[in-house]
Amino acid sequence: MKRSAIFGAAIGLALAFTLLVRNDLEEIGRTLLGVGWGILLIAALHLPQTLFAVLGWQALNDKPGPTLWLLYRIRWVRDSVNTLLPVAKLGGDFVRVRLLSRRGVAAGVAASGTIVDISLEVTTQIAFTLGAVLLLLANSHAQGAWQLALGASAGGAIAVAALIGAQRLGALKLVERLAMRGGAWRRLDILTGLHARVEALYQQPKRILRSAAFHFTAWFIGTFETYAAMLLLGLHANLREAIIIEALGHAVRAAGFAIPGAMGVQEGGYLVICAMFGIAPPQALALALIHRIRELILGVPGLLLWHRMERPSVSVAAL
Repeated sequence: MKRSAIFGAAIGLALAFTLLVRNDLEEIGRTLLGVGWGILLIAALHLPQTLFAVLGWQALNDKPGPTLWLLYRIRWVRDSVNTLLPVAKLGGDFVRVRLLSRRGVAAGVAASGTIVDISLEVTTQIAFTLGAVLLLLANSHAQGAWQLALGASAGGAIAVAALIGAQRLGALKLVERLAMRGGAWRRLDILTGLHARVEALYQQPKRILRSAAFHFTAWFIGTFETYAAMLLLGLHANLREAIIIEALGHAVRAAGFAIPGAMGVQEGGYLVICAMFGIAPPQALALALIHRIRELILGVPGLLLWHRMERPSVSVAAL
């Protein structure tokens, strides 16, 4: 484990612990206990969101390609790695390229599809966040909140422009040249022709729009997870507030990418976002922790699945 990951995790844990202790830890615990077995409902509501994200990824694959079930399992592993392990935000995506290539898909094809899929996922997240900003600004009682919302959206928009712009302007060509000059990468075909494959995908607008539509739907479906969590916490909830909290919560989490799992950053963001709707700090932190618990419920089996899928005996599973 790199020192930077350890340092980031330590900062995140310290920040999260400070927020919990300073906002009535006992009350937060009682609030979470009141949810009870309802947390399993929250976990179940996340499954359709994952399905639509997988459909967005599948739309970028040639036919016949990997089965939906295989892609779903790989996506489950990817999310588990990104949420539970102290790796960079893209760590799980390296894993999904590896798992897909071990099942007969050319490494370069798997990598190009993953790169475009990440780009579309981030782009649709920003679009979803901008929609939430409009809903927020339409409320005259949310004075002062628009700075946070627009700041998060502007930062995300810049990141998207940089990500896609770099791909279209030839950054991947530069990576190919540097990697092929020497070293272990020369023995891999993952980088050879990567720029051309990514460009070929972007030149298929129907496939890109189909993938983007699935990803945007996935972000919206996540709203129902937040809405159900608010109801289980006994909060006055409506769909508009759930959309705003869900969208801005993801924006804040993305901003905290340097800290594994955005630990502490996400919880702090929920305090600020929920305060706009008069939600007390203990309830806001309980809402954030419900998402953390859901990540554990789905993430631990996902890591076990990763271990199983890496076994040689199943490395050539049928597509």
